[in-house]
Amino acid sequence: MPGFVEKPEPVEVPGLTHLHTGKVRDLYQNAAGDLIMVASDRTSVYDWVLPTEIPEKGRILTQLSLWWFEQLSDLAPHHVLSTDVPDGAPADWAGRTLVCKSLRMVPVECVARGYLTGSGLAEYRQTRTVCGLALPEGLVDGSELPAPIFTPATKAAVGDHDENVSYEEVVHQTGAEVAAQLRQTTLAVYSRARDIARERGVILADTKFEFGFDGEQLTLADEVLTPDSSRFWPADLWEPGRAQPSFDKQFVRDWLTSPAAAWDRTGTLPPPALPHEIVESTRAKYVEAYERLTGLSWS
Repeated sequence: MPGFVEKPEPVEVPGLTHLHTGKVRDLYQNAAGDLIMVASDRTSVYDWVLPTEIPEKGRILTQLSLWWFEQLSDLAPHHVLSTDVPDGAPADWAGRTLVCKSLRMVPVECVARGYLTGSGLAEYRQTRTVCGLALPEGLVDGSELPAPIFTPATKAAVGDHDENVSYEEVVHQTGAEVAAQLRQTTLAVYSRARDIARERGVILADTKFEFGFDGEQLTLADEVLTPDSSRFWPADLWEPGRAQPSFDKQFVRDWLTSPAAAWDRTGTLPPPALPHEIVESTRAKYVEAYERLTGLSWS
């Protein structure tokens, strides 16, 4: 059964209650009811949380999310209250900790796609649709879609797949008004981010958002527009009809499915530890994504 190869024990911090250990993030709650979200250096591939960490990954994801939240604040408010490390927390939490509003979360992964790949491509090849939306004939891996589409998914537990669902299913789960709000905001935020990335020579192929309600206000939550939640491709290497180079953990996926790993992803055994060169190459991709998108130097 996929999941954690080695599930970490939660850190005990005075005044904080541990709520959840996710694939990458650990959630706590303070006495005021705020959420404390700590991004670890864990990485997950093929529904496994690997035993090998990618150094600084959690900080890169956190700082990139903060940068994006600022770029998008006029389109959707976000949940971040501060980046202060709680008293008594480990020094390692610096740079990877967000103190956030406690929201009434929407039980839907809000996915926007501007290009065809991944699970969307697999569905398209069978039915010429994605989440029930009809698409033109003749599209291939990496094709740009005529317009961005909203392709929601269910949230899965650690070790399980998210599953694509139709818009009608979102209406059933959330009601028509909330579903329309989710679709409109998801596509607006994606379009803004796509244009910002394009100016920096990066294609935002697809991304997923999580939303919650702060009272009656729809609010962006969790991480946003990171290499863990999005597919970013270098624009100068984009070539429809094949898998695209990407700014994410593709080095990890490629190694795990290579003869060198000697691992069967369809079997029951957990994946092996990653070699040093794969760890360093993956870290470099995360750093490159941060620097290209923000225009800032990572240090």
